Amino acid sequence: MCGISGWLSNKTSSCYDNDNITEKMAQSLHHRGPDKKGIWKDISPSIALVHTRLAIVDLSNTGFQPMHSNCSRYVIAYNGEIYNTNELRSTLQKKGVSFRGHSDTEAILESCALHGIEATTKKLIGMFAFAVWDRKEQELWLARDRLGIKPLYWTLTPNGTLIFGSELKALRAHPECPTEIDRDAVAGFMRHNYISGPRTIYKNVHKLQSGQILRYSASLGAPIIQQFWNLEKAFTNGIAYPFEGSDDDAVDTLEELLKDTIGRSMIADVPLGAFLSGGIDSSTVAALMQAQRSEPVKTFSIGFETEAHNEAQYAAKVAKHLGSDHTEVYVNGQDALDVVPKLPDMFDEPFADSSQIPTYLLSSLTKKHVTVALSGDGGDELFAGYERYLTAQRIMNKSGNIPAPLRSILANSISALSPASWDAIANLLPTSKRPDNTGDRAHKLAAILKGEPDDIFRSLISHWDSPDNIVIGGNEPKGVIWDQSFASKIPDFITRMQYMDSATYLTDDILTKIDRASMFDALEARVPLLDHRIIEFAATLPQHMKVRNGQGKWILRQVLEKYVPQHLFDRPKMGFGVPLDRWLRGPLRDWAEDLLSQETFERHGLLHRAPVLQKWQQHISGQANYQYLLWDVLMLHAWANKHK
Repeated sequence: MCGISGWLSNKTSSCYDNDNITEKMAQSLHHRGPDKKGIWKDISPSIALVHTRLAIVDLSNTGFQPMHSNCSRYVIAYNGEIYNTNELRSTLQKKGVSFRGHSDTEAILESCALHGIEATTKKLIGMFAFAVWDRKEQELWLARDRLGIKPLYWTLTPNGTLIFGSELKALRAHPECPTEIDRDAVAGFMRHNYISGPRTIYKNVHKLQSGQILRYSASLGAPIIQQFWNLEKAFTNGIAYPFEGSDDDAVDTLEELLKDTIGRSMIADVPLGAFLSGGIDSSTVAALMQAQRSEPVKTFSIGFETEAHNEAQYAAKVAKHLGSDHTEVYVNGQDALDVVPKLPDMFDEPFADSSQIPTYLLSSLTKKHVTVALSGDGGDELFAGYERYLTAQRIMNKSGNIPAPLRSILANSISALSPASWDAIANLLPTSKRPDNTGDRAHKLAAILKGEPDDIFRSLISHWDSPDNIVIGGNEPKGVIWDQSFASKIPDFITRMQYMDSATYLTDDILTKIDRASMFDALEARVPLLDHRIIEFAATLPQHMKVRNGQGKWILRQVLEKYVPQHLFDRPKMGFGVPLDRWLRGPLRDWAEDLLSQETFERHGLLHRAPVLQKWQQHISGQANYQYLLWDVLMLHAWANKHK
């Protein structure tokens, strides 16, 4: 795992202080690759590739980057891990290609030289983001893996300089990088707690999307972007050609796929382990790792003082059953609070999934023992594990039984009272019977009663329901979750929610979180459940193989039960959170009030203060719990304090 950055410009090299820029770019990504720094430049056109290395496979200098192909035509800077390297090498060797080392970088590069860059990208199994310079055609190619596991940002400046990097901080190190705030992106952030690609916090700076290849040269004038793999097509193909075998056939097929991808993900020349929460996804990964190892697999978990957020006891029981070499550390509130000041640098643009805190703490613990850790991320999206899927289906079923005119009357009646009025009514109830966020919940119910199934899903995943009303000068981008065409392309409601989450939340929240939190301490996190072959197989499964008896992940549960007794993992989903509501009323209150001050709002000029202040006052008084909405604002202003 590494960091990559660089640029391609029509300008001559003398127009830049090249050494200063490349050094700044490299330094900005040192945390991603502390083992070695590599810089390669050419003069006409002005091209620079920067690489910071975290050595995982082939620790010798033969794995050093930027790397040149044997024919000298191609130069690569690459971040990721390719799990079918041995097959690629074998095919290339049969065609006469010789290798200096055994890194996956060299296999990718020599395949590009023999087969071409686009053809090579389609052959890769794994996670990757890379830049390849074609010296003959004078073209720069950028590529990002099918699910966007590895990040890649780019911008084209007005005078034709293309700048790219693994993180935004690398682009900011270049003097031509635009840094004007994209207020529309801020509006999207306030709904989702992350910025959806291809946008970033900056205007005209983009995320290369999942499964895309970008090609650019001075003669092209503008980048050409192609899709080499498409998530929508994977889902629609799965619907068109569904799995037709029995339950047992499906379980056996998934088990074999999981064994293969997890086995491939265990290849490393450095110590390797796994995150273990004791839930279904991480337990499946750990179990299939241990099944393929004679020595105990290293597993890691963290525990919390608060019972509602503590999964360590469950992880310990699974680890004991598997016989893994388990390490757990209990962290206190102060340990978690100490992470908060690091978040603006860690995530580099506004990001407000509060599980970022325990994810970093777990990564930091794990890095003390290993350099690579396997994670169970992706299981909820692929196998319908989120409770909101079942909740949305239940709501749709119940509201569908109410005649449309009556639904409209009920919705208008509920909307007639403001959220604050509903909160005031709720405060008349005893504390033990008082629901949280009554006002917001009431208005979400009204929106659901008025709307269609996809409105239910949008309501359940939204933080600020009307972000245009809070962001100054911002208009929320309408992306995948607003596209009504998917109702006909993916008719099943739960499957459609899975697709929408996979296309947005998975890449822009979950995978962003695990990448930044782990790489901040130079830990490589691998996500074997997101092998594209598993995604394509899961898309073929009928819904009853995912959801059964009121529970999601039916098929994954069947696989896990072959290795771990059901009673050790069959429990309500806890999530991976922290007691944020309590912290905002206690130890984080002074920090929060500074970020919510009138001076801070005026200095940044991004949000209207009044609606935020109203929710803050209701939260600290205990009238309501607005922890997630407030965390969005706090992370936005904390980022702006650092980078705006």
